[in-house]
Amino acid sequence: MMRIRLEPRAEPSRFAGWLSPMVAAVAVVLIGLVLFSLMGRNPWHALYVFFIEPMNTLYDAGELVLKASPIMLCAVGLSIGYRANVWNIGAEGQLIMGAIAGGGVALAFHDSDSRWVLPAMFVVGAAGGMAWAAIPAFLRTRCNTNEILVSLMLVYVASLILSLLVHGAWRDPEGFNFPQSKMFAETALLPILVAGTRLNVGLFIALAAVAAGWLFMQRSLAGFQMRVAGLAPAAASYAGISSSRTVWIGMLAGGACAGLAGVGEVAGPIGQLLPVVSPGYGFAAIIVAFVGRLHPVGIFFASLLMSLLYLGGEAAQMHLALPSSVTGLFQGTLLLFLLATDVFIRFRLRIVRPPTAATAA
Repeated sequence: MMRIRLEPRAEPSRFAGWLSPMVAAVAVVLIGLVLFSLMGRNPWHALYVFFIEPMNTLYDAGELVLKASPIMLCAVGLSIGYRANVWNIGAEGQLIMGAIAGGGVALAFHDSDSRWVLPAMFVVGAAGGMAWAAIPAFLRTRCNTNEILVSLMLVYVASLILSLLVHGAWRDPEGFNFPQSKMFAETALLPILVAGTRLNVGLFIALAAVAAGWLFMQRSLAGFQMRVAGLAPAAASYAGISSSRTVWIGMLAGGACAGLAGVGEVAGPIGQLLPVVSPGYGFAAIIVAFVGRLHPVGIFFASLLMSLLYLGGEAAQMHLALPSSVTGLFQGTLLLFLLATDVFIRFRLRIVRPPTAATAA
């Protein structure tokens, strides 16, 4: 009986590795054509609404970059751990804890006119994200628990803590009983970069994180050790590279960047604490990290693509009467095709034919 099996390639193509995200993006567009047709929509008009209309005006372009910034931040932090096979899946929870920590500073100094309130928010927010990421790091290094499960479950704990605060101790007494904090003072808000848009200086923080991530991974000894630990764990252990140190660096880097992203949200477009401060940026950043090939430059462009999917999903809801889940559908399809192309980059299909009678003889 003829069989088909996957055979490892001697050396995967680096060019194909960088080309595969574009192949996956094209495949997502083709799937969109089929999907919109099955839903009774004009597929070409639907694609225009989803991918082109969100960038028609200066305000729309500002929204594209605004939404890309927190995704970019989270993805850069996650990629540092992923390079070393440290799988932090809880960036969403670390973002929320960063927002809580930074928001707490804003509320504590609500009546202050000090220019140090905003920097303090980012410092404390990064610390909050790191503290939340330290829990799975500690349990992994001391108790050998699975950091994937622990970091993921902590997302729900962080969400419940935020809900408890905005429904209770931090609820605005003048907010007509809505679950929200006070609006932050002007000193706790990020300045707008482009008039007529909501784009703020949080973009510079995201770009600085991209640059810092590149310098760390490509130009530092610790970054080199992280890469070695991911590519050859046995060689890393033989060379004396501490696996516990690798776990701590990977988790804390992800937590710090996610915490900064959380502060950027509450000090930027939201301006207060709400029961939901992120539409899933921490989870989307996982896809972005892999679409960007765990490289800061690739992550920059992948985050713009993911932001476009968010904006396209919102436009599809308004103009095509499609459900909000269409955004998640496109995100998941993008990851699926990326993983599929990765399989064929690393393996080739081989047809194994049964031996004939003459061969057997």
